[in-house]
Formats: sequence, structure tokens, C-alpha cells
Amino acid sequence: MTRGKFHKMHGLGNDFVIIDTRISPVEMTNARARAMADRKTGIGCDQLILLEPSDVATVRMRIFNQDGSEVESCGNATRCVVSLLGQDAMIETAGGMIDGAYHENSITLHMPPPRFDWQDIPLAFAMDSAAMPMAWDELASPMAVNVGNPHAIFFVDDIDAVDLAHLGPQIEHDAAFPERVNVNVATVRDGAVFLRVWERGVGETRACGTGACATAVAAIRQGKVASPVTVHQAGGSLTIGWEPGGLIEMTGGATYVFAGEADWDDFG
Repeated sequence: MTRGKFHKMHGLGNDFVIIDTRISPVEMTNARARAMADRKTGIGCDQLILLEPSDVATVRMRIFNQDGSEVESCGNATRCVVSLLGQDAMIETAGGMIDGAYHENSITLHMPPPRFDWQDIPLAFAMDSAAMPMAWDELASPMAVNVGNPHAIFFVDDIDAVDLAHLGPQIEHDAAFPERVNVNVATVRDGAVFLRVWERGVGETRACGTGACATAVAAIRQGKVASPVTVHQAGGSLTIGWEPGGLIEMTGGATYVFAGEADWDDFG
């Protein structure tokens, strides 16, 4: 049977097609994921999410970006999965185990501790990941953080003045980042963080959960804000808490949009 069910959900406007393969099996390829994510000829989403059985957690989550590439972690999608399950859940991802606490109007995730060593980002060669000696036009000296996936964080005076559509792809594909990178531009104001994110394999999205985590961690580590901190994005706000050496705590909403059915063979 090639026909199956899917769920459409979003976390602060970062939207997902979620397929529970335990109920609706599907053979997923990069090409099929790309076709399903296409907003003109497919179902349409930022990321395609597959739920699979897990021997060590409630469920295993696989994540495919809009370009069909499979990635390690997605905070907004994880909140949606916990909300879809309707219970506290442990989620297995390629980026680590995530503990999710279910509440009717919000989901709290406990994510693995951030990593800062250049090998863990990963970077192509040894350098100071706290202030990388690199620049792309006005964006310079980012902090690199891995929160299950790689992020570069730039603190700027005005996030709206940054031409992210131009600089995002350049930084994402720079040879310094062998697994590509998510690009975050942030402004700290009145103890809060205002953020835009260029997601690798997707482009600029209305919100990025791991981007909010990485940027909050960078801001806390640099003494710009105190934990917990509110991170504002175009799609809404998340609360991020982190103490050095500890897990990252993220709290925010998840929205169910609709359920649908499709013939997987229609997507190659």
C-alpha cells in the first residue's frame, strides 16, 4: 500500500509534514522528501518529519529539509511531535535524545548540552569557535555552537538591516562548515533576544527552535543576557534556559493545522 496519512503542524510558523510510519509506512528518499516539501507541486513544508519505532525512546524522529537533505535536529518539530503524541515523551534524534514535557498549551523540551569545540560543530579546521576569525561583508566573528545541529551566531545592531537572503547562502555553504551551517543574526535589547535564522537546506524561516537555543546559549555565555531568556522571532517567541554544563530547556507552543492523505508514489 502506497497511500498513507500525514499531519500538518507548525511551531511559530516553522511548518512540518509529519508521517507516523508506524501507522503509514513510507520508503523515504531525498528526492521524495524534496518533492513532498515543494510548496507548488507537493504538500508543502519547511521540513518533512518521519516517526519510527525506537528501542531507547518513545519514538525515533527523522528530519528532512526542504531540499531533501536529512539533518540531525529540529526543536520546533520536536515540540510538534510531543504535542501530536499528547503525552510526555522521549524523542530519539540523530542529534541526541530530547525529553519532552507535554502541556495543553505549551511544550517544554530538555535538549542535550551545547557543544563548542571546533571538531564538534564541525569546522573544517581548528579555530576559536567563540569568535571565528572570519567575515562575510558586515557579518564578522560569529560564535559557532552545536545544539544537535551546527549554528553560527552573529550579534548585530539591527537584524532587519542584514541582507540575509544574500549572505545566508554564502555562509551556509562556506568551506569552513563541512556539514553546512544554520546562520543566525541576533540583536539583544531590554534583556531579550530578537532573531532571524537562515536554515541550511530551507532558507529563512519564521522561526527556528535550535537557532533560538544556539543564540540564547551564545548570548548567555557572552554575558549579554541572563537565563532564562525570551527569544523573539517573526513567528512568535520561545523561552530558553541554560546554565553552563547543563541541558538546554526550550518552552513554546505547537499548532495542529490539518490531517491529510496522499499516495506516496505521486512523489516519485
